Amino acid sequence: MTPLSGLVVVALEQAVAAPFATRQLADLGARVIKIERPGVGDFARRYDETVHGQASHFVWLNRGKESVSLDLKSDDGRATIQTLVSRADVFIQNLAPGAAERLGLSADALREENPGLVHVSISGYGDGGPYSTKKAYDLLVQCEAGLVSITGTPDEPSKVGISIADIASGMYAYTGILTAIIQRQQTGTGVTIEVSMLEALSEWMGYPLNYAMYGGEAPPRTGARHASIYPYGPFTCGDGNLVFLGLQNEREWAVFCERILEKVELTQDQRFSRNSLRVEHSDALRSEIERAFVGSAAEEIAAKLESAGIANAVLRDMHGLADHPHLEARDRWRTYDSPRGQLRGLIPPVTFAGSEPLMGAIPDIGEHTDTVLAEFGMPRSSGAS
Repeated sequence: MTPLSGLVVVALEQAVAAPFATRQLADLGARVIKIERPGVGDFARRYDETVHGQASHFVWLNRGKESVSLDLKSDDGRATIQTLVSRADVFIQNLAPGAAERLGLSADALREENPGLVHVSISGYGDGGPYSTKKAYDLLVQCEAGLVSITGTPDEPSKVGISIADIASGMYAYTGILTAIIQRQQTGTGVTIEVSMLEALSEWMGYPLNYAMYGGEAPPRTGARHASIYPYGPFTCGDGNLVFLGLQNEREWAVFCERILEKVELTQDQRFSRNSLRVEHSDALRSEIERAFVGSAAEEIAAKLESAGIANAVLRDMHGLADHPHLEARDRWRTYDSPRGQLRGLIPPVTFAGSEPLMGAIPDIGEHTDTVLAEFGMPRSSGAS
């Protein structure tokens, strides 16, 4: 038994947000039936060809799902998806605003046949405001949520390097679905869930938002440094590599001066006597720190910091993450299948004792159309291509 064994999800999904939510469900044992356009499928399939000819986004987001190819522009296709949803626990969609309703897939319409249905819609901005129909790509939502304004260097703002608005909304959809299933067990009725990318990411902006609303100014852009704690961030070592460290209190500052910088007198220096002053005089303190680091490699400095109980990290690239010794030691990697051969991936971060995540195969476009329609008593001609 897996935690979500028996849960049936029909997903009219594309790109990142909804597929991220449903892949979490699939890994935990839910049956996810992914509806794709005939011939082309989810457009994320064509973002790149880096994973044995497959798109890196798609293989990340779609393992363990069944792909059913339907032409939803046809009457048969619409009737077929409605039949599938009538026997599902969850329907999730992240089409353009209003598209699901035009296809007859609104919560009210589907719940006439399936009163217990959990109906989930993910959109860029949510219904009812002036931005409801505005296109909402991840970068654009990062801008609207203010994230780009506080990310980057003093000279240039920057987006986050992953699809963080999509991921945030996908995670809220995932947790919302689990919450709705619990509520349905108590009430016996379905739930309608709406998740907005802007609102999901705005929730994650709570610290800088409060800082600006009540402090008068937003936290400055500081690159990989911290806007309000110092020393906290990257420092150059003798081998030219970076080590990152973070001090949280005065006790750690004293230990850092004594054991790492070997200059106890800095604890008495009025420029550095408390955190706010260390932030104010960060350039001078950076010079002191990097002078102490110049004779050692980053790995040596990290080991010294670790021995002293100072939080630290070395800067890893993606190959460094793929070979991370801690992930390897904790047995976090598994292999799973795809149309182009086996792939290697991390198991979900929430570990259930006694339960192994499924890590199912990546589906080809329409790979399961015949078997799924036959199971539901429908011929392939029912809108399938």
